[in-house]
Amino acid sequence: MKVDFYTSQREYNEKRVQFDNAIQAVVQKGNFILGEPVVEFEKAIQEYTGAKYAIGVASGTDALILASDILGFKNGKEVITSPFTFLASASCIIRHQGKPVFVDIDEDTFSIDVNKIEERVNENTVGILPIHLFNQMADMDKIMDIANRHDLRVLEDAAEAFGMRWKGNESDYRHSGCIGDFGVYSFFPTKTLGGYGDGGMIVTNNDELARLAKSYRVHGAAKKYHYDFIGYNSRLDTLQAAVLSVKLKYIDEAIKKREEVAKLYIERLSECEEIKIPKIKGDQKHVYYVFNVLAQNRDGLAEHLKKNEIGYSIYYPRPLHMQKAFEYLGYKEGDFPVAEKVSKEIIALPIYPEITKEEVEFVCETIKNFYRK
Repeated sequence: MKVDFYTSQREYNEKRVQFDNAIQAVVQKGNFILGEPVVEFEKAIQEYTGAKYAIGVASGTDALILASDILGFKNGKEVITSPFTFLASASCIIRHQGKPVFVDIDEDTFSIDVNKIEERVNENTVGILPIHLFNQMADMDKIMDIANRHDLRVLEDAAEAFGMRWKGNESDYRHSGCIGDFGVYSFFPTKTLGGYGDGGMIVTNNDELARLAKSYRVHGAAKKYHYDFIGYNSRLDTLQAAVLSVKLKYIDEAIKKREEVAKLYIERLSECEEIKIPKIKGDQKHVYYVFNVLAQNRDGLAEHLKKNEIGYSIYYPRPLHMQKAFEYLGYKEGDFPVAEKVSKEIIALPIYPEITKEEVEFVCETIKNFYRK
């Protein structure tokens, strides 16, 4: 049985008429740049997340770059973040000549270890960039407490966290990205809310930050051909907004199906001693964007899955502090032992709303067969 790590075709075939009609409407109208579907989608994101403002941009990476620039994560200033993440979570700081300062991760959640953040704060620190990674949000109570006590800005990398909500010490749940100064989402096709190409979103509850983000995405213009800043050319494509608007209508259903798939994995793999399943920590509503496990002999298991035509991914095979592009920061192997250990054991299994029970059970049985050898 061939099991894809991800496929868009099943969802498209289920909702083909809706997707085709949405795309055709944009083509017929011909307003491809910041057209009405973008405005409508931004409003829908505001309503779904509770954010006061939502500003569509070309990608999640661009969202991080714009937000970092606006928040002053630049010119030698330090921003505390995790080394166990995608490149963009740190490169957005470096692009503005800022300095990412890494702290290790929690082995149970793979999120930044919030108990290690404050020891890295100094007079040159301007911000914290937590990444809500894989299944759950970072501990935003502790992060915001540190930020408030040290007058730091917080940029939530919620690229993988659409639909996740944190309650913590508050009276109600708050959507990822809506707790710090800025939050960002990615609409890369594999994401929980994914388009048919690149796309991203910046959210904030701050009037001035929203004004700046709207300006920065169109070259820094307050109005056409009137430039207050040197900004960027980064706008959410109207066609992508149309596709995403269709998908947003079904997002809660998609999240529920992901939960069902994850529960099946947990049930089937719970007695496999060689597999460790991450824990959910904190009072929050998690979303299974991916299903990661820690596996003994990870590379051997990966090869076994490949031979059996089962898709997988490794997020991430090498922490950022060990990447050649970050050598100049002066970190060395052993500086972040948890991140380094996890990078050698982690593997992501197929999970998406349209995957079948039979496919999941085949994946689990294939994994167990590998360890029975």
